[in-house]
Amino acid sequence: MTAKLLPTYLVQRFHGWRATAWQDNKAWYKRLAAGGQHPRAMVISCCDSRVHVTSIFGADEGEFFIHRNIAALVPPFTDDGNHHGTSAALEYAVTALKVAHVVVLAHSNCGGVKGCHDMCSGHAPALEEKSSFVGRWMDILRPGYERVTHLPEAEQIDALEKQAVLVSLENLMSFPFVRAAVEAEELTLHGLWTSIGEGSLEQYDPERGGFIVV
Repeated sequence: MTAKLLPTYLVQRFHGWRATAWQDNKAWYKRLAAGGQHPRAMVISCCDSRVHVTSIFGADEGEFFIHRNIAALVPPFTDDGNHHGTSAALEYAVTALKVAHVVVLAHSNCGGVKGCHDMCSGHAPALEEKSSFVGRWMDILRPGYERVTHLPEAEQIDALEKQAVLVSLENLMSFPFVRAAVEAEELTLHGLWTSIGEGSLEQYDPERGGFIVV
C-alpha cells in the first residue's frame, strides 16, 4: 500500500470541525446516522473544486444525494455489464432512495467542456487517444458540440457548457427507471447552469427552449 497519513492542515481542519460544527449539532448527526439518509434530490455536478453545491443552495447534511464527475455529464443508458459510476449513483438515487428530483448542474469556465471543444475541433490530440479517460468521457458531449459549430468560435464554449446540461437531460430519459418515474410523476428533472464569477444561476425552461435566470 502506498497510502500516507493526512497532511497536517487537513487534520487540523477536521479537529476544528469536530470541536465546533459537530459538537454544536451532535444530536442531529446522531439522528442522521441512526435514521439513514432520505434526500429529496440528487444533484449531478462537476468535480470542479469551485462548484460547491451545498453552499449554493444552503443545504445541510442529509438534504442532497450528490454525484460529481467531469463536466456533470450523464452518459446514455447501456447494460453492457461494465463499470458505470454515474449510472450506478443514478440507479441508487431513483430506485432505492426514491428522490423526487434529479438536478444537473453545469458551470462557467468548465475545463472538461473546454477540453471537449478542443478535442472535437482537432486541437487536443491527446484527448483523442483511446487511453484517455477524460477524452472518452467527453465523447458523451460530442452531440452537443455539433449543435454549437454554427456559432462564432468565441461563443461556442459558453454554449457548449449549456449543451452539457441538455445532453445529460436527454440521456437521463434513456434510463428505463428514470423514464418510468418521470412518466409516473414521481420524479422531475432539472437543468441548471451557474456562473462562478457572477454567483448567478440559470435554469433550463423547456417551454422557452432556453435558460432563464433564477
